[in-house]
Amino acid sequence: MNIFEEKKIKISEAVLALDLDGTLTNSKKEITENTKAAIDKFIKAGGTVVLASGRPTFGVSPIANILELEKKGGYILSYNGGYFYDCKNDKELFMKELTHEYLPILEEQAKHFGVNLMTYNHDKAYALDIDEQYYMLEVTINHFIRVKVDPLAPQITFPIIKCLMTAPGDHLAKVEQEMKKLWEGKLNIVRSEPYFLELTEVGIDKANTLLNMTKKIGKDTKNLVCCGDGFNDLSMIQAAGIGVAMANAQEKVRQAADYITKSNDEEGIVDVIEKLFYWDI
Repeated sequence: MNIFEEKKIKISEAVLALDLDGTLTNSKKEITENTKAAIDKFIKAGGTVVLASGRPTFGVSPIANILELEKKGGYILSYNGGYFYDCKNDKELFMKELTHEYLPILEEQAKHFGVNLMTYNHDKAYALDIDEQYYMLEVTINHFIRVKVDPLAPQITFPIIKCLMTAPGDHLAKVEQEMKKLWEGKLNIVRSEPYFLELTEVGIDKANTLLNMTKKIGKDTKNLVCCGDGFNDLSMIQAAGIGVAMANAQEKVRQAADYITKSNDEEGIVDVIEKLFYWDI
């Protein structure tokens, strides 16, 4: 079945939600000129773009700036759904903080499971271990200032939206299952990468925030198209009018998608924009 022949969406009515790492950006964490041009054409034709990422807002903003969303219009969904921002109008539309009282418990559990724990404030990334390799990867991707805090909880007095546990994937997969049992009904727990375990308030994920915000900005959720590759993209791909997995996506994500596009290194988002939508005459 060619879903693009059966379910093409009028571009002026469409909302295109794009994960960043492994989806919009290539393996070098870059947006190619062809991809940028395709998104620009999509926006000029009346389409709505949402950058939907597990990254903190500070880490998403440079991508939004490259796409000039502050001028052309578009939105940022950050913290895996904990925050939603209107770029053109410089306006916060949604934020859900993580219950602060959970932090010392999460710190105790991180030490028990032998994983690192981190959280964010603007351009700073606070962690128990600032030399751990996966923390360093997160810092490098988002250009954070490294801040060591051990113990973590007493020094984190600012509002937090998300915490992140980091460790090798095989170990973190086991930790994920234990954490889900411990925090059932209180936290949403999902891996964005094998080595990143995202911790947000219950009910906070990309799907719920996208569905609610799509309605809030006056669009129909049946015209919501979501593209991603990681485990934390699964919910939005399942909830979308059309869910798109990258060729490089996790197997579970590919299985859930309506369509599998080219990989992030083959400009898969260009393929989606060219095939999925029909242009207003």
